[in-house]
Amino acid sequence: MGPNRFFSFVKVEHTLFSVPLIFAGMFLALKGIPSAAQAALILAAATGARTVSFALNRIIDRQIDRLNPRTADRELPAGRMTLREAAAVLAVGLVVYLTSAALLNTLCLILSPIPLVVFVAYPHMKRFTSLSHFGVGSGLALGALGGWIAVRPSLADAEPGLLLTFFTLFWATGFDIIYSTLDESFDRDQKLYSLPSRLGRKRALQIAALLHIVAFGLLAVLFVAYLKSLPAFPFLILAGVLLYFEHEKAEDVDIAFFKINAIEGFAVLGMVLFGLFA
Repeated sequence: MGPNRFFSFVKVEHTLFSVPLIFAGMFLALKGIPSAAQAALILAAATGARTVSFALNRIIDRQIDRLNPRTADRELPAGRMTLREAAAVLAVGLVVYLTSAALLNTLCLILSPIPLVVFVAYPHMKRFTSLSHFGVGSGLALGALGGWIAVRPSLADAEPGLLLTFFTLFWATGFDIIYSTLDESFDRDQKLYSLPSRLGRKRALQIAALLHIVAFGLLAVLFVAYLKSLPAFPFLILAGVLLYFEHEKAEDVDIAFFKINAIEGFAVLGMVLFGLFA
């Protein structure tokens, strides 16, 4: 299997959504600079977990993807990758994730199955509940909390990490709803439970906007309660402006989902870094 097929299969570029939040959680917990070994292991764990998540999603949804014109050209339904090859990618990602977690600390290893349960459950959820969007949100939110636990294996005094975690939950759930508007008609025809297919695009986007308002509120609490740095304030405003434009550009999912969301994560990371060190 060539590298191009691998990178296309697991969408490595989507780590731009998760890695900034993972490192933001790490910096909030550490309040200092991590060692090179810590940073490398956290990045490896994030990459391994993301690989597992995407591989499971593609494997579990391969029959649905085959029927959907938008996804029929993905590696498994298009026949460019075999199920055995996909399982091998999953296995490698799992080894990298669990090994990195074990090398970070014991609590990381003990808690490492929790994201795996979310990764398995999420693709199945849309078959029976509109809460499926929270599956994506939960997966990314656990990454933010994982960044905290990776360098501080305790939830004592973890309020800043929990605020970041719940921000990520509501932010990612909201942007998954926006992304799912691409499949509104298909999901309705296949009786899948995305919010756009159940409530219509307009109401689904209203719910996504409400979730993003809550997300920004949590981010503002994090800033006011724990960062309180003037140089960090522009990054808080930038995060809010990006959330606003994500809905202004909701008609163009490529801009709203792929571009604005990537910047959002780095805006939050910038707020944390300037809040702690400026």
